[in-house]
Amino acid sequence: MRPAGRAETDSLYFDYPHFPFVRPPELDGRAVRHRVAIVGAGPVGVTAALELARHGIASVVLDDKATVNDGSRAICLSRHSLEILQQLGVEAPFVAKGLGWTRGRTYFRDREIFRFEMPHSEQERFLPMINLQQQYIEKFLIDKAAESELVELRWQSAVTGVSQDASGVSLKVTTPEGDYRLACDYLLAADGARSVVRKAFGLALHGEAYEGRYVIADIRLRSDFPTERRAFFHSHALPDTTLLVHRQPDDIWRIDYQLGPEEDPDQAVEEASIRDRVSLIVREVLGEGDAWELEWWSLYKAYTLALDDYRHGRVLFIGDSAHLVPIFGVRGLNNGLADAANAGWKLAWVLQGRAPEGLLDSYSPERRGATLDVFANAGKSTRFMTPPSRGYRLMRDAALTLALANDYASGFADPRQVTPYTYAESPLTLGDDPAFEAGPVPGAPLINRRLAEGDYLLDHLGHGFTLLYFSEAGELPAALEDRLATLRARGVALDVLHLARSAGAREARVDAEGEHLAAYGAIPGSAYLVRPDRHVAARWQRLDPAALEAALITALGGR
Repeated sequence: MRPAGRAETDSLYFDYPHFPFVRPPELDGRAVRHRVAIVGAGPVGVTAALELARHGIASVVLDDKATVNDGSRAICLSRHSLEILQQLGVEAPFVAKGLGWTRGRTYFRDREIFRFEMPHSEQERFLPMINLQQQYIEKFLIDKAAESELVELRWQSAVTGVSQDASGVSLKVTTPEGDYRLACDYLLAADGARSVVRKAFGLALHGEAYEGRYVIADIRLRSDFPTERRAFFHSHALPDTTLLVHRQPDDIWRIDYQLGPEEDPDQAVEEASIRDRVSLIVREVLGEGDAWELEWWSLYKAYTLALDDYRHGRVLFIGDSAHLVPIFGVRGLNNGLADAANAGWKLAWVLQGRAPEGLLDSYSPERRGATLDVFANAGKSTRFMTPPSRGYRLMRDAALTLALANDYASGFADPRQVTPYTYAESPLTLGDDPAFEAGPVPGAPLINRRLAEGDYLLDHLGHGFTLLYFSEAGELPAALEDRLATLRARGVALDVLHLARSAGAREARVDAEGEHLAAYGAIPGSAYLVRPDRHVAARWQRLDPAALEAALITALGGR
């Protein structure tokens, strides 16, 4: 919602682009078969299109709007998400525009009781989190997609019907110039919480809806307070309210405040009510005075809801069409981007004949497993931020009261920020080698460690599988060279990233001090097999070249 007298796209800081309708060939009676259609041009849908393009697969993206979504919406991008964006070659504008942060503070009755610091060191390319409004997130992704010959964006194109059979999916598309049918081999549904695709197949989200409601308001405020996440419980100005504050680019601040159980939500989102409450927060809680402007606001309710299966035949559900998660811990968008990366590489490999269709069966257990992990952590955060009963409130307030004078109790206020999920139970993941004492376990994402000034591990991963190999000198064993040659002759896309204690005849990155060997729990002869989405498929303290092929077969769904 916008203040009176301003249009939906009349922003204080962002110039909304206009995307014209372009008449598709189907409206002129031409029969076109698309390999992949994506419904929804939000950040998750466009990320999926870019991931498919990274692997050489064309897609068509349909959206009923003529611009990006209104309002800042999802604003926090994790380090793991930035690494996904780096693989797509689009991270630069995100880093340039976003505001990075590592810490947060929690206040109870106007006293600071807890401060958390997310792990970060010079070994990392990206900060643990950046804040960036969703309008910019979408624009940067769309700009990148518009540069690709493999991504076709169709705006003002509403999907109003979906059906499928054993050979493909058919969409009914409504446009300003009439309706048409779009045929595709596979469909990615990225059309959000009110997914038309999900409803077309009679599928329902299952889970829990929480009682608390929050108003999300964006304001323009010039302040020198650093970029940190701040949470306030029982401030003197709002004694019964939980409050969250985030800084965004362009002097925009996000304020989330809880409504009381007796408050009327319709009245609470009236502009006069918003202005009264925000003015009180800015003046009495933040101590910033009255020089602020109202940009946008919305009403939010927390859910932990998910589909029972994220794959429905030739349809894969990604992002909010598959699951709804609470905002606490900034998991919604970050979880959706991981969905897009996971579904994208698997679908590409199936379409290119490099993996059996059964590979797609791993999408749901991996990503639904990630969602259930989010539910476990976000549910705890949600019950703490918005206690669902008088008993929960009493326990929460007792913990906060203890934290006023006892450091051991302050950990109860830890927001449990999003962390990447480990696919340990995936059918694509081999069991771990017990000889390892450090490093990412099978199923976990590879750590993007620094190799040299401005040079990091992720910079050297290709589009396919990567073997991260550790040695004493820069030479690969002859048996391994032979096995790699055999696999490549069969068309397996497998790159080698070689880290050696000293340089040799073969090109290798030098780890003279052994820092990377130690970080990965490796010795000369150790290896990690890394998937296209940079999750570890297997690792060996001492690699037997014959084991590599078996691991690849498992990681590709049995072929």
